[in-house]
Amino acid sequence: MWPIECIEHKRDGKKLSSREIERFIRDYIAGRVAEYQAAAWLMAVYLNGMDDAETTALTLAMAASGQELDLSAIPGIVVDKHSTGGIADTTTLIVAPLVAAAGVPVAKMSGRGLGFTGGTIDKLEAVPGFRTELSEAEFLHQVATTGLAVMGQSKDIAPADKLLYALRDATGTVESIPLIASSIMSKKIAAGAKAIILDVKYGRGAFMKTAADAARLAETMVRIGRLAGRRTEAVVTSMEAPLGTAIGNSLEIDEAVEALSGRGGKRLMAVVKALGTRMLLAAQRVSTEQEGQTLLAEMLRSGAGLRKFAEFIAAQGGTIDWLGQKELTRCHNTYTVYSDQDGFLQGVDGLSLGQLAMALGAGRAKKEDAIDLHVGLRLHKELGDTILKGEPLITLYGKDGTSLDEAARRGRRALSISAEAVSVPPVISRYISCGE
Repeated sequence: MWPIECIEHKRDGKKLSSREIERFIRDYIAGRVAEYQAAAWLMAVYLNGMDDAETTALTLAMAASGQELDLSAIPGIVVDKHSTGGIADTTTLIVAPLVAAAGVPVAKMSGRGLGFTGGTIDKLEAVPGFRTELSEAEFLHQVATTGLAVMGQSKDIAPADKLLYALRDATGTVESIPLIASSIMSKKIAAGAKAIILDVKYGRGAFMKTAADAARLAETMVRIGRLAGRRTEAVVTSMEAPLGTAIGNSLEIDEAVEALSGRGGKRLMAVVKALGTRMLLAAQRVSTEQEGQTLLAEMLRSGAGLRKFAEFIAAQGGTIDWLGQKELTRCHNTYTVYSDQDGFLQGVDGLSLGQLAMALGAGRAKKEDAIDLHVGLRLHKELGDTILKGEPLITLYGKDGTSLDEAARRGRRALSISAEAVSVPPVISRYISCGE
């Protein structure tokens, strides 16, 4: 008796057919599968897993549950980029303009931040006037004419995923590779890009805690993408420390502008270069990795990436008169912590700093929480850097009228300084493409 048969099959460890999975998702959306039945099915998947064919079928069924964008009218191979989320991850705001400036169309739907991880849409809303909600026609027109558009995820994209994600959160079934992978890839496939580059993060400041788990998730998503007919590759990157030096919405916009002006940090630009090169390769804009790196470096050196960023911001209604003139961040309540010793920056507890930025008001605990777009923190040193006594370590940006004394103590505790030079592990762990 349907849908109990589908639940029982997966409960007993059997492989589900694509027809079973498609019908289950379709009936769940239509209300013909009860919430408790969907919860039982999710737990069966959590316990027994899914193979690649099942996970791909689930991904495509969720993608087909709502609107699917058709980007075929846009010349060239449209590329999308996705990060599994981390602290001080400003890569989209840097790599997308660089790749678009190189002639590759980039079409991206992004989400809002939850908890200590920032959302690209929140960051962009720190720019006065910037529109994150676009119609499908506006989105397609901007990609075709500007080469780059970023908008908030439409409620009509993969609605089955939204329902199942909320249920997973309530039933203890979040940490399942097939369910995580299908959730991410259903939205990417529905968004229409023909090439998808994934940044899968691991570490204390990321959802996946180990490089091995991140690689497993990356491999699954790459296989799903390829089975779905999309060129898909992944870069596995470390989030043991913040990727950039800014944590907070307007602060990360400022850091993106600095990076596009040639002043980006080592860790951040290493990931930008890795992702950008693969985006150019996936779009067949270049034929070798070295050619891709050279082209990205030229887009940076010539200022073409920064000009594309300004064009993109203006196209979506944002003001650009501040670009190159002043910082976007408007916060008068600041507190800088200075070093009381010489040494080297040995460690940065990214999770603690992310939680601190959230406590200052830069993040939200629940989706409906309001955030302050101009608070957060800025690091003045990166891992391995030399530190002299009296040099600034971290600056906090708080709401007007609030004390930052305790926040400053928390910020200092998140940094460890060694008397001897330290070895900094690479931020790039692995590259994963089809066949691995």
